[in-house]
Amino acid sequence: MERIDSSLIALRRIVRTTELFGREIRQATGVTPAQFRVLQIIAEHGFATAKAISLRMQVSQGTVTSLVDKLVRDGLALREKSSQDRRQTHILLTDAGRSVLAEAPDPLQQRFVRKFAAMEDWEQAMLVAALERVAAMLDAEGLDASPVLDTGEIRPVTDQ
Repeated sequence: MERIDSSLIALRRIVRTTELFGREIRQATGVTPAQFRVLQIIAEHGFATAKAISLRMQVSQGTVTSLVDKLVRDGLALREKSSQDRRQTHILLTDAGRSVLAEAPDPLQQRFVRKFAAMEDWEQAMLVAALERVAAMLDAEGLDASPVLDTGEIRPVTDQ
């Protein structure tokens, strides 16, 4: 029982840390961690399409549309038709969106990425395998999940 309890405590600590970070970033910026990640992706090249964001975050285009709708509504991003291909719509940051990125606390996933990158290759592979196994044990393979540490809305994968 001790190992079971230890594993459940570790899982709870991960979930709790994620919840606390989500609250912290919402209070500091007014956006969710997933919305924040969308802003980061847009900022990398100055614009992005919903499809590119969807592929990068490994979530459905419907999820991206919902995230972008909220960012546009809040004045942090805008949609603009591509000048090269009128069928494409580019998503761009507004000045307010750039301010959110500049003023935000260090995202939890960035802390994880830095520490993960510092690990030996074999340690990374072992950790990924263990985490994938935990997700499988929890029957979580069908959840729409991006590489954003957030406990926000949960959607089954349907339209990828």
